Amino acid sequence: MEVSSAVAHEPPLVRAHELYRFYHVGDDETFALRGVSVEIRAGELVAVTGPSGSGKSTLLACLAGLDEPDGGYVILGGTRITRRSEAIRASLRARWIGLLLQWGNLLEHLTVLQNIRAAQALATIPASNEPKTLVEWVGLEHRLNARPSSLSGGESARAGLAVALANDPPVLLADEPTGEVDRATEEKLLDLLRARAEAGRAVLVVTHSERVAERADRLVRLRDGQIQGE
Repeated sequence: MEVSSAVAHEPPLVRAHELYRFYHVGDDETFALRGVSVEIRAGELVAVTGPSGSGKSTLLACLAGLDEPDGGYVILGGTRITRRSEAIRASLRARWIGLLLQWGNLLEHLTVLQNIRAAQALATIPASNEPKTLVEWVGLEHRLNARPSSLSGGESARAGLAVALANDPPVLLADEPTGEVDRATEEKLLDLLRARAEAGRAVLVVTHSERVAERADRLVRLRDGQIQGE
């Protein structure tokens, strides 16, 4: 899918420049990222693809300020998030980013509705989304008082999306959001992600799914920590 000229000329909400990340295991040094640069603009859905171990999740963590690159930097909404204090990174994340993780979006002791309210309470900005409206938007109005342990894989993914969007973030970063769901649920999640981009938000999805890649405006292909093509 081609990106419209209007989107292409928008300044990026997220810009990563020459990211390097390496890990030491004993005497061995493994590069997760080798000079990766990527931009995400309002109104586009970007899919990051590649085999396991190619650096996809590491890239997402660096973009979100959850991990610090060893080289390069990330600009979020015009402000550098890289090599800032954890307090500053957390504040920028709360203002700009919604995270949809494959695991860990939901607190087990809270209901779906309470999870959304908890995410809003942690933010430093007033909530602009009514929790019940978010639950209805992801199609879980019949499960708003359910706890995560009673949700199916597809319901968990949709509940996690509602939590990620609790504070109406300009940027949504999703790590394998359709990895544990059936095809019908995957299509519903893709519709929701597509709608988010069409509402003027920037969406980046790390994925192995060909169907997710087909619905994206742009593909970023990683292999061995490097971009192989866009």
